[in-house]
Amino acid sequence: MVILSILIGLLIGTVLGLTGAGGSIFAVPLLILLLNLPVGDAVGLALGAVAISALIGTLNNWQGKYILWLPALTLGLSGALFAPLGKYLGNQVPDLLLLLGFSILAFTVAIIMWRQASTAPQHAEVVRSGTGSEHDYIEPICRFNHAETFRLTAKCFSALLSAGIVVGLLSGLFGVGGGFLIVPALLFITQVSMRQAVATSLLIITFISTIGFLSFAASSPAVNWPLLAKICTGGVIGMLGGHVVADKIAGPQLQKIFSVSLMITALITLGDQLVKEGI
Repeated sequence: MVILSILIGLLIGTVLGLTGAGGSIFAVPLLILLLNLPVGDAVGLALGAVAISALIGTLNNWQGKYILWLPALTLGLSGALFAPLGKYLGNQVPDLLLLLGFSILAFTVAIIMWRQASTAPQHAEVVRSGTGSEHDYIEPICRFNHAETFRLTAKCFSALLSAGIVVGLLSGLFGVGGGFLIVPALLFITQVSMRQAVATSLLIITFISTIGFLSFAASSPAVNWPLLAKICTGGVIGMLGGHVVADKIAGPQLQKIFSVSLMITALITLGDQLVKEGI
């Protein structure tokens, strides 16, 4: 069990680091399938594991100066405020229905990942564990402002706030980091480079997943802390390992493999739950 838990964390951290968006969605089905956890516990522990892995990735990106602090704080804090509400709503939903919703979300993310790999392969090479260059820095502006520099006007704030609310609800509800929404939202609103959006998404995921996990821990009678520690250990190793190999193996083909794997994993997880429910 110890080795399996660490391996699951290793896979979570590696996939999170080797994708530009959408990697953390692997966490929940892996915890359900391989550790036989209830859906609610899997969602909660996934948030904890993703938070730690994302924090390590953020620290790795710290020196690159790609993080957009003002958008990150606005989107991240609004998402963090709504993550507990998403967790509360998830607790009111039967496991099968919650897993069905998760599977629909997983398929949506997988399709987005596949399409990006096909239509914008250069974006698929920009991953959270990768390195960048001085050409990856673009001075942020807000699509909703007329100024040449980023200013948090009412319209810009509302756009970031709305994105944060949606990401926070989905994060608390399904245990996902929300990068599949965060990255395109940042690209659209702030019009920065893919590298900046991906680096900033890790900081936002850290905010939201941490608050989501804390709300889970506060409402759960007994959090399995030793299990979480093992998963997080693997996650940290996976994220650090991804940083070493990211620039060598990341690309559109790897992203397509991830997208197909996600679809298969979601289907198997849903089928397993249907069997447990006797349907």
